Amino acid sequence: MKIIHTADWHLGKNIEGHSRLPEQELFLQDFVQICEKEKADLILIAGDIYDSYNPPALAEQLFYDTLKQLSRGGACMTVIISGNHDAPERLTASGPLARDHGIVMAGTPNTVIPTGKYGKNEITESGPGYIHATIHGEKADILLVPFPSEKRLAEVYLDETKEDVQKAESYGQRIHRLFDRLEEQYKPDAVHLVVSHLFVMNSVEDGSERSIQLGGSYLVGGEVFPKNADYIALGHVHKPQRVPGCPQARYSGSPIHYNQREIAYENQVIAIEVHPGLSANIREIPLPVYKPIEIWQCESIEDALERCKEHEDKDCWVYMEVKTDHYIHEEDIKAMKKIKADILSIRPVFPDSDNSSSALPEPEEQPFDVLVRDFYHKKFHVDMEEETLQLLMEIVNEHPENTKG
Repeated sequence: MKIIHTADWHLGKNIEGHSRLPEQELFLQDFVQICEKEKADLILIAGDIYDSYNPPALAEQLFYDTLKQLSRGGACMTVIISGNHDAPERLTASGPLARDHGIVMAGTPNTVIPTGKYGKNEITESGPGYIHATIHGEKADILLVPFPSEKRLAEVYLDETKEDVQKAESYGQRIHRLFDRLEEQYKPDAVHLVVSHLFVMNSVEDGSERSIQLGGSYLVGGEVFPKNADYIALGHVHKPQRVPGCPQARYSGSPIHYNQREIAYENQVIAIEVHPGLSANIREIPLPVYKPIEIWQCESIEDALERCKEHEDKDCWVYMEVKTDHYIHEEDIKAMKKIKADILSIRPVFPDSDNSSSALPEPEEQPFDVLVRDFYHKKFHVDMEEETLQLLMEIVNEHPENTKG
């Protein structure tokens, strides 16, 4: 059985207000070609299809058009689960219509997929969180665990007694029990698979999908997964990687660099060939960078303007850092962005604070978001998360009087 694993598309995502849909469309064109070239029998998409619960119409249309092409007339089965960015009900609303194209969609961990024909393949048996499928004559048992929030886990365990609940107090213990229960559905004559969207401890979480749960309550260990799974397809972490302590588990990573922290690694999808009772053959298929994110470090405002002129026709996103002993004036910012339209931010880099020459003039002419970025970087020595800045700007825009001082 030939399988392709991908995740974390985040269709509809913006970067500093700029749409990434053109890049996402290029990736999906390549992805369809990869699946055709590999003659995939099964495609696993491990969550975060969209970037928000209410994605733009163009993102949804792009998703549906891609699924149709991946189907190859119903010959290929595509299994999709929701991630923490997806609205489960919205994602799975088209499920009944998608069956003719061999598409299976699970929104929550206790989803029961209807049995029957899915394109040219079949789901012969199913229950909460699992399916038994026959794909081109081969059998596959697939455990489906979409993003398991505390609320969704509570729904899974609604029928538990108080004694049962006390046995599994932590989030990780509940996830472990869930997989233990689902593992019982594996049959000896089938390929054993898992598709899930969660964060495993010790995975490298560089990128825009950082764990923000207090106390790490949504972290699990690699030991929670079934030991006899042939392959475990994971989503949620944007950096492609193997899971520590569980060699058959992989994060495919996101197909596009979504911020400047992600540019250090290559994007990919994963190809797997596996048959019952045999070890899986796993290959990484690299993806091109459709529009690179670059960090320009400039020695002065004049140097920054010259760099813009030199690369005005280069197709790239730019985070610009400019050494200066004063705030960058609005006219200079406008001049840079007029030459190079894809500048995402311009951050002044001041002399060390203990240098007496670092006294700064009044910042009235500096945009508020630039001031916030600079203050945060000087205070914590890291760049502010884009999601945090966006949330702050939404609050400020609702109460603009708070930015006047």
